[in-house]
Amino acid sequence: MDDHREHIERLVRSEHWNPFVILGPHPISRNGTSVTVIRAFLPEALSVELVLEGQESRPLPMAPVHEAGLFEVEVPRSAGVCRYKLRVAERWGAVSERHDPYAFPALLTDFDLHLLAEGRHYRAYEVMGAHLAAIDGVAGVRFAVWAPNAERVSVVGDFNGWDGRRHAMRSRGQTGIWELFIPELAEGAAYKYEIRSRAHPAPFLKADPYAFAAELRPKTASIVGRVEGYVWGDGEWMAARTERNPLSEPLSVYEVHLGSWMRVPEEANRWLTYHELAAKLIPYVKDMGYTHVELMPVTEHPFDGSWGYQTTGYFAPTSRYGSLQNFMAFVDSCHRSGIGVLMDWVPAHFPDDPHGLAWFDGTHLYDHEDPRSGYHPEWRSRIFNFGRVEVRNFLLNSALFWLDRYHIDGLRMDAVASMLYLDYARQPGEWIPNRFGGHENLEAVEFLKEFNEVVHREHPGVLTIAEESTAWPGVSRPTYVGGLGFGLKWNMGWMHDMLDYFSLDPVHRKYHQEKLTFGLVYAFSENFVLVLSHDEVVYGKGALLAKMPGDGWQKFANLRAFYGYMYGHPGKKMLFMGGEFGQWAEWNHDMSLSWHLLQYAPHAGLQRYVRDLNQLYVSEPALHQVDFDWAGFQWVDFSDAEQSVISFLRWSRDQADCILCVGNLTPVPRHGYRIGVPTPGWYRELLNSDAAIYGGSNQGNGGGIQAEAIPFHGFPYSLSLTLPPLGFLFIRQS
Repeated sequence: MDDHREHIERLVRSEHWNPFVILGPHPISRNGTSVTVIRAFLPEALSVELVLEGQESRPLPMAPVHEAGLFEVEVPRSAGVCRYKLRVAERWGAVSERHDPYAFPALLTDFDLHLLAEGRHYRAYEVMGAHLAAIDGVAGVRFAVWAPNAERVSVVGDFNGWDGRRHAMRSRGQTGIWELFIPELAEGAAYKYEIRSRAHPAPFLKADPYAFAAELRPKTASIVGRVEGYVWGDGEWMAARTERNPLSEPLSVYEVHLGSWMRVPEEANRWLTYHELAAKLIPYVKDMGYTHVELMPVTEHPFDGSWGYQTTGYFAPTSRYGSLQNFMAFVDSCHRSGIGVLMDWVPAHFPDDPHGLAWFDGTHLYDHEDPRSGYHPEWRSRIFNFGRVEVRNFLLNSALFWLDRYHIDGLRMDAVASMLYLDYARQPGEWIPNRFGGHENLEAVEFLKEFNEVVHREHPGVLTIAEESTAWPGVSRPTYVGGLGFGLKWNMGWMHDMLDYFSLDPVHRKYHQEKLTFGLVYAFSENFVLVLSHDEVVYGKGALLAKMPGDGWQKFANLRAFYGYMYGHPGKKMLFMGGEFGQWAEWNHDMSLSWHLLQYAPHAGLQRYVRDLNQLYVSEPALHQVDFDWAGFQWVDFSDAEQSVISFLRWSRDQADCILCVGNLTPVPRHGYRIGVPTPGWYRELLNSDAAIYGGSNQGNGGGIQAEAIPFHGFPYSLSLTLPPLGFLFIRQS
């Protein structure tokens, strides 16, 4: 034992980087005889017996060799000698039999370690974190965590009294990865990693970065979860997804915060569960005609008020609404109902909660040490170090994991602008220029390109969407032409122009016609999504309906006209929950939407209008097939600012179908208003936002009108239309 004295002392002090050097079976030669020494460190034990497989009736007592709880026994070396259990008489009187964690071989292969170190392991979520497994026929959980600056890492939980001495992990050398198989541990076990850093002597606890599940806040432990075994019923959807081109299909997205879409006030205002959401939200989305839901972050987060954007569990669906299998069932139900599922994903920054990624191994492992690079002043959070291959690989695996194991159809990346610019939300002197002296975050740019290349290669047909609020070029262009590779980009400029315009009293709108038209100057420079998101109805900004000018009738009419212009305008569509029926109050994450408003005709009418807009948009190829090219759009007249009228055509891919879109954005009806059209015939009024069923004044064109051979607006034919007050029309030649 003298040769191992230093190792034993390190083990006892919980400082050993590889307890396998001492613990478990070790073949030695004793006086020319081959024997196996088996050691176990069990601080909770009064006595320990070794129970060899096949010799259960003849247990061998293990001798205490250190007062801290180290026991050993020698047995003759023979085949299968490592198949044994430990029978432990514990200090509080219990007796248990267990397999020895230190009798099992190394877990990660050399190839896994190589790929992880290289940053090219795109299925790292299959080897990192906690996984239910059977090794040598013994069921348990295998753990692996990256903590290169740790002196010692242990797995702790209720199963070992949160005692970091009892399940110390094996270091895999320069890779910085620690691993351990704990036999008999089962699904649902709560655990953390106890880390002793080289930089700080006191051990501390961290949740598992790769954990599949977590405790409900305010508790912060990780949970051993099972992502295998769920029987999916969406095979037809998934097969079709790989063949689709989402850019030429209709995309009408309902943005949802699961915790406040609908609550149960009679039960202490609780959230709906994933199961209840599947039963209520999905039929609602289907009935409303949306093609997709976009979930504000369901990745685990400790603070409700962050809405999920301060993520701590990059692989764990939040436990607020149920289990991970419950969330799988929710996505499955969406697909079987023909609804796609997009998810907000946040790789831009992470919170500094003590159980999370910040100071993970006692150093700035996931972020930058210098606050000029590593601290986000706007959100008081930490910025990922995109120049570190292990960090990039961690984030890439998070993205791939949701697409693979949860069948998510697309990721909307939050706060891309903050990733692209080193001086984002910073004053001069508060940021460090890149190696060329510029303010572009070159490492983040490379990460974004790799993210899009890998995601689209591994999961054809999925969408990647950037919330990028600047004029960075080529956000939604392929990387091989110098772009970032996203499929779509939020059109923030259009959103702000439209909100500014429609909040104006109509008498002033003739002076601001350019706000309606300016978006078409750059509309085809990117693949845009027109968004009215949650960000526009919080923090005192007011609800969309409340932003509209005029009396109650005019507010609803304005909002219907706004939505009409949105659905006619090139670009995919997204609307935040509550906007579809005209919620008066701005969004509050602690409350349900104001569903009671639907008992009033104006709100029910607005909801019906949005439903019909969605159905028209999905059914008419001209409204969705060519969103990102001038071939799908043609101005009729954008210059009638005096009367605040705007008109344009939308064309299908084969130019066989076109729809005339006309908006009168004042409360004055226009009779005999002439609009040029390209072809003769009967033009049917498909949708009129002023219809009585929507709460309007029911002025329009009696269902349709005949084109006249009167040239106008550069076209050989024209229509003499009635334009309803604050109305928007969709008209098609029959």
